[in-house]
Amino acid sequence: MAAQQRPSSKRGPSGAWSRLKTGPVDPLESYGLPSKGETRLNDFKAQEIYYSKIVERYMKFCAASGGSDKLDKQLAALSLNTTPPSTSAPPTLPSKPTPLFSPSRPSGSSAPKPAPLPTAELATILTALRKLREAIIATARRDIFAQRAYIFNIHAAILTKDWESYQPALLSLLYKIHPHTPLPAPDLHEFVGYWVLDLACRQSDLMAAHAARAVWGYKDRRVEVVLKALAHDDWVGFWKMRRAVDGYQKRVMEWAEDGVRLHALKCLGRGYMTADRTYVERCTGKGWEDLVKDGVGWELVEGEKIVIRRPKVK
Repeated sequence: MAAQQRPSSKRGPSGAWSRLKTGPVDPLESYGLPSKGETRLNDFKAQEIYYSKIVERYMKFCAASGGSDKLDKQLAALSLNTTPPSTSAPPTLPSKPTPLFSPSRPSGSSAPKPAPLPTAELATILTALRKLREAIIATARRDIFAQRAYIFNIHAAILTKDWESYQPALLSLLYKIHPHTPLPAPDLHEFVGYWVLDLACRQSDLMAAHAARAVWGYKDRRVEVVLKALAHDDWVGFWKMRRAVDGYQKRVMEWAEDGVRLHALKCLGRGYMTADRTYVERCTGKGWEDLVKDGVGWELVEGEKIVIRRPKVK
């Protein structure tokens, strides 16, 4: 009698492999750059949903910054980063923009992932804005949504001094979107002002700045004083206007600060043997400790007097 055959059974996949799960994907990193071949953001509805996620993240970042002073420091720290953020893994640099919120995301393991550093979070937001901007360009979108997205992008990029983002966005807003979807007069005045200041302060092109004023019929007393101060090396007028303008204008003006400060230091070095500490700080727009860190070799004596030069002994 033939031996009874045992029923055959098929083994399933290894249990270890079946238990592996894909980790959560950051919604802002779920898309690639349209300039690298990403096409999913070519859909208008997808662009609008993606924009709402960016705004939500930015608002959370700002709320978690711990106050305007800390936020300003984080924004300044990120503006020092010259390396463009990676689209896959944002750099963990010492950041300045405090508006970076770092919500912890659960991983496949029981131990939660550490919350991302503020700079990394802000870098992710800025990269997402670049993706959205490229998608709007790829679809030649010039409606109200494109206008709103560009305005948000420009504001965020100016605060982080990311000129490679805000300059093309400014030009597109003014010369491509505005002719089809006109900006309200106050908004047009605001963004033309940023462009005039960028030409004068970052690009050091006062002639182009005045030409832009003429083309757009732009008039603003504070911006005019800034242009005049730069033309005449008037650091008193420049620092005065720096205190008077709003936060976005102030950030654009920072591009010219080093040149203004250097000129003030040279004038003090040639014209004074000694000077009061408060006067030097007022002329340079910077505290004494920061000036020393920058390499100023003058000597502080008696707490309040700075020795700039000592008389030569014959």
